[in-house]
Amino acid sequence: MIRNHRAVSALQASRESPALARLSDLATESSARLKSLESVIPRTLRMAIQAGPIDGSEWCLLLDNNAVAAKLRQLLPAMQAHLRSKGWEVNSIRLKVQVSPPSRN
Repeated sequence: MIRNHRAVSALQASRESPALARLSDLATESSARLKSLESVIPRTLRMAIQAGPIDGSEWCLLLDNNAVAAKLRQLLPAMQAHLRSKGWEVNSIRLKVQVSPPSRN
């Protein structure tokens, strides 16, 4: 069996595979959700937040540290209400603090 190995872009691969296309759509939607929350999230926190995975009506935000998580917990009801007003069905937002590996010197 001869295989034709050719390089393809991530965009092209996602268009040719239904599973990858779905993942690409979810990633785009997740980024759009976070972008829509700019008016709700204080400017000083925005750089410490990344859009995470969407799993049904649950959405995850990836955070730089526990202080950001503590502040966002206070904002969760407003964030969910804002997202619902924009047409996204979000029943819960999960906050996950990203732990960076210790640096080696």
